[in-house]
Amino acid sequence: MIEKLKQRWNVKNGWDVLIILLVFACTGFSVLYVKKGLFALIGLTEASPAWLRWGVNILIILPLYQVILLIWGWIWGKFSFFWEFEKRMFSRIGSLFKKKRAEI
Repeated sequence: MIEKLKQRWNVKNGWDVLIILLVFACTGFSVLYVKKGLFALIGLTEASPAWLRWGVNILIILPLYQVILLIWGWIWGKFSFFWEFEKRMFSRIGSLFKKKRAEI
């Protein structure tokens, strides 16, 4: 599995894979704490409408995740990897919204 990840992420060794996985884990835990505090700050609870909670997740938490991912990547010395990762992800998301040109 480590070898597959090394090839997929184009990294040199298993330690790089471990650090990348650690960054994803740290980001996930950080976002959970931030989300909990943010929801409490704006008054969202489990009793709040699901559409509202999902909306806040998509509009606020998702972009915040990206920023926190870059911060943890910088802390662990993998900023360039995660910067490229973010650019690829946003280009894929952007391509979903582009109009496909009709072929003549």
